[in-house]
Order: sequence, then structure tokens, then C-alpha cells
Amino acid sequence: MDIKTRLVYTFMKSRIRAIEKSFEEPMETQETQLRLILNEVGKTIYARKFGLDNNCSIRTFQDRCPINDYESLSSYIIDMMQGQKNVLVPGRCDWFAQSSGTTSSRSKYLPVPRKHLQQCHFRGGSDTLWIYLNNRPDSHFFNTKGLVLGGSFKPVNIGLTAKAGDLSSILIEKMPRLGNCIRVPHKKVLLMNEWETKMEAIVQEVKDANVGSLSGVPSWMLVMIKKVLATKGCENLSEVWPNLEVFFHGGINFDPYREIYKELIPSQRMQYMETFNASEGFFGIQDDPSISSMRLMLDYGVFYEFIPFDEVDSEQPSTLTLDKVSLHTPYAMVISTLGGLYRYKIGDLVSFDSLNPYRIKICGRTKCYINAFGEELMVDNAEKAITEVSKLFDTSIIEYTAAPLLMKEKGKGRHEWLIEFDSDMLDKATLHLLESKLDEKLRELNSDYDAKRYKDMTLLPLKITQLPRGTFHQWLERRGKLGGQHKVPRLSNTRNYYDSILKSYQELTQK
Repeated sequence: MDIKTRLVYTFMKSRIRAIEKSFEEPMETQETQLRLILNEVGKTIYARKFGLDNNCSIRTFQDRCPINDYESLSSYIIDMMQGQKNVLVPGRCDWFAQSSGTTSSRSKYLPVPRKHLQQCHFRGGSDTLWIYLNNRPDSHFFNTKGLVLGGSFKPVNIGLTAKAGDLSSILIEKMPRLGNCIRVPHKKVLLMNEWETKMEAIVQEVKDANVGSLSGVPSWMLVMIKKVLATKGCENLSEVWPNLEVFFHGGINFDPYREIYKELIPSQRMQYMETFNASEGFFGIQDDPSISSMRLMLDYGVFYEFIPFDEVDSEQPSTLTLDKVSLHTPYAMVISTLGGLYRYKIGDLVSFDSLNPYRIKICGRTKCYINAFGEELMVDNAEKAITEVSKLFDTSIIEYTAAPLLMKEKGKGRHEWLIEFDSDMLDKATLHLLESKLDEKLRELNSDYDAKRYKDMTLLPLKITQLPRGTFHQWLERRGKLGGQHKVPRLSNTRNYYDSILKSYQELTQK
């Protein structure tokens, strides 16, 4: 390490020890977090309604507090946005994260009070850095600049003082002094509203900077990287930023992008580090570069529960505390936080690769799968299949969505895919072969899908429609969802997204 990086890291070594200590007695740590949460919620309207106070045991808390989704908390959140105090959190909350977990036209606004911001989101961000430095004695992190790519915020049209935007923009606006010292571009540029104008401004500011780290969503970071390379006239990013050493990424599965990034950043020093930082809270960090799963962080003012996937749609699902979960089983995450979300289903599915310590993988979304014919195809299956098939064809699939098609006249169905490759359009013969290989991989990875495909009895072979590069971004732009943390749903049990993207493409090509 250079002297500056070593000094900062040495100062924060005590936090590394505190992190390790939190894992030694995980349920004790979790009970402490619940106690912190109950101490806060006890001062609110919500607590009085459900009889919650700091004397509640875990069992009492579960018995009294219902499992929530956004709809069940939305009336409370609206009251908070209108300036009412002591609703879901003590006092008043003026900042709200506009959820990017959906591309539907209706936005979700999640409260981000100061205590939650500090205890969860900023602690998670700083812990990511300390854990990274703990693994990288050769780092020069604080001798370079950190390029952050995030969203924007604006006052919402409800209430007098409430502001809302992507969580990333709130983190930028409220970032501690140390982060501001090493970040590029400047806050004024990062928080610009119009995405294309902002991207051009970012490129102009960072193209000659000494960038050592990247932070953002892989899909949007890729757009920025290619613009930088085009501006500089370089073939790879190591020519532009020779001191680049790490990409802190999250939001979408990185595997389909891994080979693209390796080509664009050929440096042997480059490391990729995944984080699980959602609008609702910061939950996981990839603490070991050799292991793809993330350590579930236990002392962020978050109390975790887990619903088995086959009970997600049940009216009274069973909820498991951390000590009751099993390996390699998909669970819907339920969280209680200092941010005013209590027993809240965040919509993410996780599975555990390890129980000592607890390590998780995001394996899908509770509403992002296809089960129209009993095939139970999840995002995890799709991402693995796409990654393997991309290698076979020496290409990269950078955007896709899939949906079921019911063929009533045949009494059967099939999956239809819209795919955008990071290459020129494939010829029909190659695309047909790729369809066959993708179908084959999905059958290998998912026994339910394989059973439905057996002799075409229920499912016919999948079909792919290739779309030109930029089509998915154009669709997001037309919906006012371009940039930041916005992303396309990978799988859906309905054809709403599929048909909307295809229609948008057809309308653009007819102009």
C-alpha cells in the first residue's frame, strides 16, 4: 500500500475486528439489532397500532407485527412525505429513495432517515472498502480517484420539504467528507437529471483523471466505459486509467458481463467486488474474491427473516430466523430496519452457500420468474445458462428479457426471449443454433424445465428475437427510466414487459 492508503486502513482496523466479532455470535448480534429497531419504532404511530415496544421478544414481535409489502405501508409513507412526524420512524423524514427495483410506471418511495443512512448504507459502503483493503495489501486506493456512477434526485410533488431520487443520488448528496475528497465526478455533475447530458459531462470530467476504482451498476458503467474509450481513442481501459484496480458492483448479476469487462480491462491487478445494496438497505459484501457469494452483514440495524420460496404467495407463510435456514434453498428476504420498514418483503430471493459464516447469493426476485407451465424457471438458472452459452459462441449477451407464450390451439407453450448482444446481428443459422444450446443448458440446470420440455409434451423449444444494440436503453428512456439503478426485468410470468419492449422497437424502426 502507498502511505496514504496504509494510514487510513490502519486507522480503521478496529472496524474489521468489530465485523468479525459480529459473526461469532450471529443470533446474539441479530437480537441486538432487533432491540435497536424496537427502541426506535416504540416512539411511532405504527408501534402503537400493533403494540410494539422494546420489551418484545423475537416471537412476540413476529406475532404482533404483520408481514408487509409496499402497499401495506404506503399510506404511512404518504403521511411522512407530507411532513407528519412519528409515523414509521421518530420525528420527521425528509428523504425518500425512489425504488429502482421495478420498471413499472408507479414509483415506490422508501424512507431514508438519517440514522438508517448512517447505520446501514454508509456503514455498508465503508465496510466494503475496509474489507477490500484487508484483502489487497498492494492497493493504492487513496492515491487515486473513485469514479461513482449514480442517479439523480429532485423534490417530489407531494409535501413541502420531501425530496426523492435513486438511493445512489441520496448517498452522493449525503456522502461523508472522506468520500467526497476522492470521488469523481463532482456532485453537481453526478446529480444532473438528464441522463444523456450527464453521461457526456461525466466522460469529459473523468477521461483524464487518475481513476483507481469504479462503483455502480455493471450495465450503465459499461455504457460510460465505452464512451470514455471512444472519446480517448483507446482500445481498453487500462490505457486510459493504468492505476484502475477494483470495480464495486451490484444491482444485477455480473456473470453475463464478466468477459466483456475482462476484455475492456485486461489489467492483472483488476478485482471485482459485489455488494448487495438495495433501496431498502445494505445487506451483503463479497468479502473473499475467490468466493462468488456475499457475507450477510449482521450489525447494520437490520433484523432478517426468510420465507421459503414455495410459501411466498401464502397468506400466512412461515418465517425463519437466521438460525433456522438451510443451505441451497431459495428464500424471500424479509427485513426490519431503522428506516421504518418492519417485516418488509423486499422482493429478492436469496440462497445460502454457507451457514458458518452466513453467505448468500441473490438467486432471483419473488416476481421475476416464469412458472406458466410448472417449469419454475428462476433468474439464477437463466443467468448461468446465458453465461455458458455466451462463451460457446464467443459473444456476450448484455440485455435480455423472457416471457411465456401460451399456444391455445396446441395446448402447449414456449418461452420467448428478446436478447441484445454486444456484437453485430447474428445470421439465422447461428441464432437458431444458439436457441438450441440455450434450451439445452436450461434443461441441464432446471429439472422442472427439463420435465416440461420432455418430448415437447408441455413446452416447445424456446425462441429468440435478437434486437440491435441500444434497444433496451431506448425502451427505458421512453419510460423515463434511463440511467441510475434502473434495469430491465429479466424474467416475467406475463408478457407485459416483453410486448412493451418489442412494440417500442417496432415503433422506433418505423420512424
